[in-house]
Amino acid sequence: MQLIKNASKEKLRGGFYTPEPIASFILKWAFNGNKELDILEPSCGDGVFLEEIQKGNYEYNFVTAIEFDEIEAIKSRKIGLDKSNIINSDFHEFCINTKQKFDLIIGNPPYIRFQYFDREQQEFASEIFEKANLKYSKLTNAWVSFVVGSSLLLKEQGKIGFVLPAEILQVSYAQPLREFLGQFYNKINIVSFEKLVFPDIQQEVVLLLCEKNKTKTHLIEHLELKDAEELQKLDVSKLKSPKKKIDFKSNKWTFYFLNQKEIDFLERLQSKKIISKLGEFAKVEVGITTGSNPFFTVPLSTVEQYNLEKYAKPLVGRSVQVPSAIFTKKDWIKNRNSEARTHFLSFPKMKDLNGSLGARNYISLGEEEEINKGYKCRIRDEWQIVPSQRISDALFIRRNNKYPKFIINEAKAFTTDTMHRVTIKENIEIKALTASYYNSLSFAFAEICGRSHGGGVLELMPNEVERILLPYNENNAELLPIIDKMIREKKDISELLKITNEKILKENFGLTDSEIELADGIWQKLSKRRLNRSKKDKV
Repeated sequence: MQLIKNASKEKLRGGFYTPEPIASFILKWAFNGNKELDILEPSCGDGVFLEEIQKGNYEYNFVTAIEFDEIEAIKSRKIGLDKSNIINSDFHEFCINTKQKFDLIIGNPPYIRFQYFDREQQEFASEIFEKANLKYSKLTNAWVSFVVGSSLLLKEQGKIGFVLPAEILQVSYAQPLREFLGQFYNKINIVSFEKLVFPDIQQEVVLLLCEKNKTKTHLIEHLELKDAEELQKLDVSKLKSPKKKIDFKSNKWTFYFLNQKEIDFLERLQSKKIISKLGEFAKVEVGITTGSNPFFTVPLSTVEQYNLEKYAKPLVGRSVQVPSAIFTKKDWIKNRNSEARTHFLSFPKMKDLNGSLGARNYISLGEEEEINKGYKCRIRDEWQIVPSQRISDALFIRRNNKYPKFIINEAKAFTTDTMHRVTIKENIEIKALTASYYNSLSFAFAEICGRSHGGGVLELMPNEVERILLPYNENNAELLPIIDKMIREKKDISELLKITNEKILKENFGLTDSEIELADGIWQKLSKRRLNRSKKDKV
């Protein structure tokens, strides 16, 4: 955790200024000919939205703008927007104490982690969540409480238009927000961009455009544009009638990157429980949290230098060290010989080190470097003893590029938290289970259940891995040698899926050719979207 005293001003304020084309478009969508709006801007910064209202010659009743930073509030006042009041205050406090209601709420709320809130802000944010019947979590970011609080300040009919991190579509801490928005609003439009809107930070953003209109429908639509400049050509009437029904069972809104036919197919598989989830066959948990991987995971040369052979256990710590669906002893030896960090140091209590002078010297070196003062280490009874030292049956890579690998741990290697440990349940055949994962449907659900990061990385946490649909069949075990060979030979994954889909999805699970084509199309659409963003980020 970064301490507040070490945080930059930008991090504490959470401000990244909205590009003019985005502010202009949100206003165009929001006003849509209406001339009698009471407007709120809950975090106006230096006044981009206020300037765009002024430049657009919009007619309205009144604009209330909140800004926590005094200098920024002064900048916003200097714009001189007619019929406006710029308040230098915290939005959370304003939200709790105001009696005002608004027709339109717009803006780019700050992206501030809970740890950077002062105590009063935390209390106000928690109170906002209580008002919305939501549970407040310490993982929650400020933009979440801004969206919830703003929604509570709307009149019976009204709109919100926000620039938000794309995390809203996928992170676990925003799940209560997604459920709240789906129930609270009748129309939701999400606009995303292929290129980064904020070039100075690796933060993908979306526009969240929501409307409350007293009807009983709850519809959502997703639209992806190349960049913010394309908003100038976008007809706002396209956003009047979202078509997709909100699925309140869906954990993530990445679902809505798909068309209705694709969504209906996946919903049918889930609601009828046609295919079980991976978690029904195995338990997934994080790898070993050492507190300092550079200290506790070392190459062979370090083991030899300090005579640590007695305490050095086989380790696989990086995805590049795993060439296939089976991690063998031979693979481990190859990694070891390449001077990769292939040893996990499993130290006993100091009193049990006896004559191990090398181990004592190595531990003393760690103390000189203050490894023992790191949070994870200092809370232990003896800092050099790493907890939860357990070898798992299989591994699942946490952060992935082309696709996530499910791997049999034949080498009996330990792993750090760069990979998840997978323990197979009783009466489940590990070769069959591993092979059963390598199909387009499971890959599609990996994309839906996980979350993408800058650079096109797909990350899955243990509970997300357990939600992947996995068509297990013991007969699939015969595919494992083929899967292992093709991955080792770096064959295109699409070639492999043609073989596995036929056996796993069609022959052993009864899906039709058109359903298999649909599943493969979903996986390709979601993975290409993620990977293409990686290429564009580098341009």
